[in-house]
Amino acid sequence: MTENAQQQPPAPDSELPTQYAPAEVEGPLYERWVERGYFEADAKSEKPPYTIVIPPPNVTGSLHLGHAFQHTLMDALTRRKRMQGFESLWLPGMDHAGIATQNVVERELGKEGKSRHDLGREAFVERVWQWKDEYGGKILGQMRRLGDGVDWTRERFTMDEGLSQAVQTIFKRLYDDELIYRAERIINWCPRCLTAISDIEVEYQDDDGELVSMKYGEGDDTIVVATTRAETMLGDTAVAVHPDDERYKHLVGRHIKLPLTDRTIPVVADTHVDPEFGTGAVKVTPAHDPNDFAIGQRHDLEALTVMDERGVITVHGPFEGLDRFEARSAIVAALRADGRIVAEKRPYVHSVGHCSRCKTTIEPRLSMQWWVKVAPLAKAAGDAVRDGRVKIHPQEMEKRYFDWVDNLHDWCISRQLWWGHRIPVWYGPDGEVVCVGPDDEPPTGEGWTQDSDVLDTWFSSGLWPFSTLGWPEQTPDLKKFYPTDVLLTGHDIIFFWVARMMMFGLYAMDGEVPFRTIALTGLVRDQFGKKMSKSSGTAVDPLDWMNAYGSDAVRFTLARGANPGTDVPIGEDWVQASRNFANKIWNATRFALMNGATTEGELPPAERLSATDRWILSRLNKTVSQVDALYDDFQFAKLSDALYHFAWDEVFDWYVELSKTTFMAGGEPAKVSGRVLGEVLDVTLKLLHPIVPFVTETLWTTLTGGESIVVADWPKDSGFRDEAAEREIETLQQVITEVRRFRADQGLQPGQRVSARLTLTGTALAPHEAAIRQLLRLQPEGDAFAATATLPVGGATVALDLSGTIDVAAERKRLAKDLAAAEKEKAQATAKLGNEAFLAKAPDNVVDKIRGRLSKADEDIERINAQLDGLPQA
Repeated sequence: MTENAQQQPPAPDSELPTQYAPAEVEGPLYERWVERGYFEADAKSEKPPYTIVIPPPNVTGSLHLGHAFQHTLMDALTRRKRMQGFESLWLPGMDHAGIATQNVVERELGKEGKSRHDLGREAFVERVWQWKDEYGGKILGQMRRLGDGVDWTRERFTMDEGLSQAVQTIFKRLYDDELIYRAERIINWCPRCLTAISDIEVEYQDDDGELVSMKYGEGDDTIVVATTRAETMLGDTAVAVHPDDERYKHLVGRHIKLPLTDRTIPVVADTHVDPEFGTGAVKVTPAHDPNDFAIGQRHDLEALTVMDERGVITVHGPFEGLDRFEARSAIVAALRADGRIVAEKRPYVHSVGHCSRCKTTIEPRLSMQWWVKVAPLAKAAGDAVRDGRVKIHPQEMEKRYFDWVDNLHDWCISRQLWWGHRIPVWYGPDGEVVCVGPDDEPPTGEGWTQDSDVLDTWFSSGLWPFSTLGWPEQTPDLKKFYPTDVLLTGHDIIFFWVARMMMFGLYAMDGEVPFRTIALTGLVRDQFGKKMSKSSGTAVDPLDWMNAYGSDAVRFTLARGANPGTDVPIGEDWVQASRNFANKIWNATRFALMNGATTEGELPPAERLSATDRWILSRLNKTVSQVDALYDDFQFAKLSDALYHFAWDEVFDWYVELSKTTFMAGGEPAKVSGRVLGEVLDVTLKLLHPIVPFVTETLWTTLTGGESIVVADWPKDSGFRDEAAEREIETLQQVITEVRRFRADQGLQPGQRVSARLTLTGTALAPHEAAIRQLLRLQPEGDAFAATATLPVGGATVALDLSGTIDVAAERKRLAKDLAAAEKEKAQATAKLGNEAFLAKAPDNVVDKIRGRLSKADEDIERINAQLDGLPQA
């Protein structure tokens, strides 16, 4: 914490403006937090550490709702831990986003009529750094707007000097341990980005294509194969059949004519072929299909590459120079003219891979690339979860994690780009290969060249939990804050990032896990549960909502929808509702301040407290305990909902309203209630602070005069409970609710006063008569009082004089209709619960729901009958 943070700020104003204006409060307040160093973690502190490293957003990115969602939850976790006395570090940074960033800068060059090749590699990389310094990192400012309590003094970038050293160090170690190797394999190639991409960067979608069945060979040697990629037939080097398929046994080992070429190809027997699918024969193109490549390896087939890096046919002949899709149509036409087409199916809907960045159709391509041998690394990553060193939350996501790490293929880590960490391998003039570590001098002399490829962006971000803390140096930060505590991220990047951090963390840190808990969230959807997209007009810029309703409103809406592992629907009306909640907190605190609420001095002993005071303190402590348990279980939606209902319903609607008569009367009881209300607001604002930091800071400092709620102590459950007071106030609430409902049913206006006789003798409600009359607008009975409606409720009786206010006959008719509906509901529920066959098959939650319906019907019947009894005879 900085020097400024230890200086007491000037005393806050004792009064609040009549309205809360987020736009005027949030920006200056955040900068004050940063200036005072509240978010800076001290590696020398003796406090227990709590660490989260932010999933690094792309340097090209801007804040979207997914970011806002996850950042809200991470901020809530770290703010709470800071208040609980932990040395809380939330470490920020950005990813260099190799393909995305290079594409952005290349587009800028294109506007100048240039390409990266016009500049050359060194000048192009310098141009990217210039772009990064000028335009990159826009999201960092937007994170401040959201209220991210990150330690900006520790901000990192995957291409900075320290992280680059970490990348080179681990590459060298993996290479020396023979866990990194170079080999020619089938990779996913993007003809637009002109680079390899990993399996998990391929998005599959159903495309309308064509399935063409074509005839290979002549006469008795004829065999029919089918394909959706006819252009690849130019690279066929075999036809494969199952060894037990009697239809083709006579052909196995023979060569047949490949149409449109001057080549013959063998028929091979391979168990990979499914004899029940299609004709039971498949064309084999080892250089353009991963399964075909495997067949080719087993049968020593030649691998012929038939198109270049842009997907243009390179085979000499009539199709040379055609784009792959142009060639597809031309080849089918030529086969048709040659009488080789047996069947054509259009459209043929099938799953096709696309580049996740530019949406170009992926081309499987044989290429020399660098690979990580993942088997031993993946096993360690699986074992860490299986033996409990790392917990996955929610637990049902473990299966998805194991399905991935237990079946992981070797990882292609080289990318044909210029922006990124260049592979630290040099090739000599006589075939020498030298891997260079950060402390090694690269070989020099004529004929030595460095590998031109860069590493996959996920390679460097896989080191994030420890490289950002100074590894490979044994820094104080690394010693204090590693392993990190929680990785909170979307379930959609469990493969991209989570598994890779696990593999690299366990490898580099001698078996120490990179984080103790993996908390997986869902994805943000629109209010109908559909994916947000710009094309459909459902994409939302969270900054627009923050401008309109405040950052707290956006944060609270997102947290309230955050059920573990499930997607989060969100609509603007929900943000409006959260804005209303912030206003409610503001107005209630203003009321409290105007009525003497204070946090000074000790709470009065229980014997000096009214039942209403004891009730709210009992409920407060239960809420503290509930919220703590829900935080520890990452149940953000439930804890937000619990806080919402406690604050709005119990504190603002009930306690404040019930206390108004006490405050109006003044004296010692008002002082006591003022101290209780101050305590309740103090704790409630602290509980709310991690999710809605701005409004709670403003209100808390005004209420308490404290330095900042950011560094205030987190509330603890004092253990105070008063079940009798809770029952008493619940009865009081029942009386008020029932009478309010009755008034509404009669069409009485909320402020309309009605004469009433209250019979409270012998009940716990007697001390509350003034509050009951105040809240229900009931004036004392006069000489002409005539009880036209009597309501027995909660052990008390409320007799109302409704002379001239209701139509008794119409009211009896309406109640009779309601009674009939309630009795029908009871009969239906009773019949189902009495059906043994139904009970034997129905799930427990369904049975519980029906029991609830029966209980509700019984309550409705009792209430309606009481209302009927209370009405005068027509």
